[in-house]
Amino acid sequence: MKNKFSIILLISSAAWISCSKSNKKSNVVPPTPVSVQEVTKTDAEYYDQFAGTVVAVNTVELRAQVSGFITGIYFKEGEIVPKGKVLYEIDRRLYEAALRQAQANLQSAKASTNRAQKDVDRYSQLLKQDAVARQIYDNAVATLETSQAQIAVAAAQVATARTNLGFAVIRAPFTGRIGISQVRLGAQISVGSTLLNTISSENPIAVDFVVDEGNINRFVLLQNKPIKSDSTFKVKLPDGTNYKYPGLISVIDRGVNDQTGTIRVRIRFPNPKNQLIDGMTCVLNVLNKASGNQIVIPNKAVIEQMGEYFVYVAKDTIAHQLKVKTGPKLNENIV
Repeated sequence: MKNKFSIILLISSAAWISCSKSNKKSNVVPPTPVSVQEVTKTDAEYYDQFAGTVVAVNTVELRAQVSGFITGIYFKEGEIVPKGKVLYEIDRRLYEAALRQAQANLQSAKASTNRAQKDVDRYSQLLKQDAVARQIYDNAVATLETSQAQIAVAAAQVATARTNLGFAVIRAPFTGRIGISQVRLGAQISVGSTLLNTISSENPIAVDFVVDEGNINRFVLLQNKPIKSDSTFKVKLPDGTNYKYPGLISVIDRGVNDQTGTIRVRIRFPNPKNQLIDGMTCVLNVLNKASGNQIVIPNKAVIEQMGEYFVYVAKDTIAHQLKVKTGPKLNENIV
């Protein structure tokens, strides 16, 4: 059964409350009337706030692995692109020519090897008949081995040329939203140094924040909770509205920053309406571990005296001062 008691709500800070046992003098100030409110324990949720940054779970900067001129752009800026979609094309002609040359070199090496093999076979028969010098046979064998090595070199050149030709077409590495292109048709780009665009995933998305090392165990326990979806983690958007969907701990970073004594934590959220955008700042609310069945009273019922807090409790129509330990404020109330 819940414990119930009444508290006195002071009308003003200068109000006097009667605690007298009896009136001995006729000029005793009469008791000041005050309002009384019965309070009980109730479910109270309150949150600790952290500064958070929205981050994409997957994000990639698109850079070319071959140089040349942009000859094709095949997307609309800001759209969702599926994995494997062709995004950019670099002038392929030089790379197609390089592939054809490498393939021709491979065929030439194979032809040389066939000829060298025939020489070795012929000299081998002549050597058995003592019709040719041993040195001529050995030279033929060496030529065959060199030709075989040339086949391996030429095959590697074909593979390299084919790879470079493939790099001339840049595809989406995963399904995500493509940004504003940093290059236009006809632009000359260099290997690795030219940023073409950035693509990032949107759903799910994450919020990163840092906690001091004294709080690490708290979040480790939250990460290991058997409950997979609740209101432990909530986001307040930059416009002050509360985000609809709760989150879950995705990862706690591998180590503490020795300069700041903090560790990074990542919370993952569903993002079906794209309300959370990569790079956005927000407030992350984390359910305080003391939330639960608590006594909640109006703020105005609490009196502060030299750093301590008191309330007046009504018993038998007489007010008794009671020292209390306060918790977080909940709008017009306090725990």
